[in-house]
Amino acid sequence: MNPAAQDALARFRQYLTRERRLSGHTDSNYARDLAALVRFCAQQGIADWAALEHAQVRLFAARSHASGLAPRSVQRRLSAVRSFLNFLIREGMLNHNCAVEVRAPKGARHLPGTLDADSMARLLEIPGQDMLAVRDRALMELLYSSGLRLAEIVGLDLQDLNLADRTVRVLGKGSKTRVLPVGRKALAALSAWLTLRASLVKPDNPAVFVGAAARRLGPRAIQKRVEFWALRQGLPMHVHPHLFRHSFASHLLESSGELRAVQELLGHADISTTQVYTHLDFQHLARIYDATHPRARKKA
Repeated sequence: MNPAAQDALARFRQYLTRERRLSGHTDSNYARDLAALVRFCAQQGIADWAALEHAQVRLFAARSHASGLAPRSVQRRLSAVRSFLNFLIREGMLNHNCAVEVRAPKGARHLPGTLDADSMARLLEIPGQDMLAVRDRALMELLYSSGLRLAEIVGLDLQDLNLADRTVRVLGKGSKTRVLPVGRKALAALSAWLTLRASLVKPDNPAVFVGAAARRLGPRAIQKRVEFWALRQGLPMHVHPHLFRHSFASHLLESSGELRAVQELLGHADISTTQVYTHLDFQHLARIYDATHPRARKKA
């Protein structure tokens, strides 16, 4: 690429950091994906971004997939390209985005794992009144009650909780804020933890969930506590924090059938992301059908 094209790439990275305020992880993904685009352009003899065409972006996606990149990773790579070209349009360097209509290959759809309602209830029956038990009970009840992502519960501050209104405010993906209801069991567990927390943490510490050293719990610490309790409660599968979110969505959809409402609660920008839970719901219905329909029941 010529110096002007390289300079445009550098300015885009600054734009991501200063204006979009992307996380370090997302920024490194953008850098890696656009570096792959630069290598592709060098192979194709493309020296300027204005020379990039729709067919070449399609070839870039196809070669990325052929080299072993998974469909979701190809989609992420194309998303980075589209964002970069939109930036160039904003800067007056391009007239149109030639990557808009390029789609990644479809991959196999993997259904998220979930716990059934009985297994979840068993997991949440955490015994004891010591600090760790009270804290972990509140943390896990809130994960399941409100369908929070791991990053959302890690970043939770006291000001985000409104126990009077029975709500929690979280900052989700894309820096989007949503306010979620908190269930009765989670409310009681949170009240018990906050009472105990007040004697452990200095008033200027805003973190809701802290460790023994009164510092905010990190993602790995929460993962380890969830794994500990799953093993302690005798669950026969690997349990991780995101499993609470999957179970929350599946159980709500199973009971209500309200896909749009579940989409809002999860904070999904695209309803197609939420629709994966309809497949889980169908599996539940299929099991009921197989067990009860006269023409479907297996002979004893």
